[in-house]
Amino acid sequence: MTSPYWEDPDAGLQLYLGDCRDILPALDLGADLIIADPPYEETSHTWDRWPDGWLQAAAPVSRSMWCFGGLRMFMRYADQFRAAGWHLSHDTIGKDDPDDVDVVWEKHNASGPNNDRFRRVHEQAGLFYQGAWRDVYRQPQRITTGVIERGRVINNGAKSISHRGSYANNGWTDSGTRLMTSVIKARSMHRRGAIHPTEKPVPLLLPLVRYGCPPGGLVVDPFGGSCSTLVAARQLGLRAVAIEGSEQHAEAAAHRLDTLALPIA
Repeated sequence: MTSPYWEDPDAGLQLYLGDCRDILPALDLGADLIIADPPYEETSHTWDRWPDGWLQAAAPVSRSMWCFGGLRMFMRYADQFRAAGWHLSHDTIGKDDPDDVDVVWEKHNASGPNNDRFRRVHEQAGLFYQGAWRDVYRQPQRITTGVIERGRVINNGAKSISHRGSYANNGWTDSGTRLMTSVIKARSMHRRGAIHPTEKPVPLLLPLVRYGCPPGGLVVDPFGGSCSTLVAARQLGLRAVAIEGSEQHAEAAAHRLDTLALPIA
């Protein structure tokens, strides 16, 4: 039987040590959302190698998955996504030009030594799904702006707004909120106490988790790394399972999680 490398039963958090292609089938999980940050295979580092078969291992776990990556990675392995039954999300109802659900993470610092191209300050994440799109949980994220625009209609649930007379007569109001944009600005963990070379900041993960996981749900991270996903889940009161292949990184993540789990004096 597979045992957790670290766990917090009270918070519903678990970290497993091993290859996700072996651990996921053994756990037989039924999760609401996967947050995956696989190796992009875009560098010469020995750890940066795409693990063939992980998409198939993840497919029975959840119908919904945020996957981080670069354009080159998504193009190179598009056939593997399709073969495992993963589709890039979109809503085709009543739309001739559907929008994919994807985000760009804008970092504060550039990566890469090349000086013959644009300074790269971003990474991407797409929402992939299994089965029917209408059955996938999604909660659009809104931010409070405090701006009330006269004559502007904000209806959180409507696909479109029919205009019949003046706004005042029909009681339409501006809620003072706006949908989050698809570009999320969050400082990277570079020189900010990172314990993993590709560590994702928690503020970046929070809106992605809220979007794809219902309250009280379960989040699974096949490439745990620094376990930022578990930290985000704990902040949101969600259960979460992470899997990390490196014992060195798993130990560092466990220490991080132990520190977060300390009771407040």
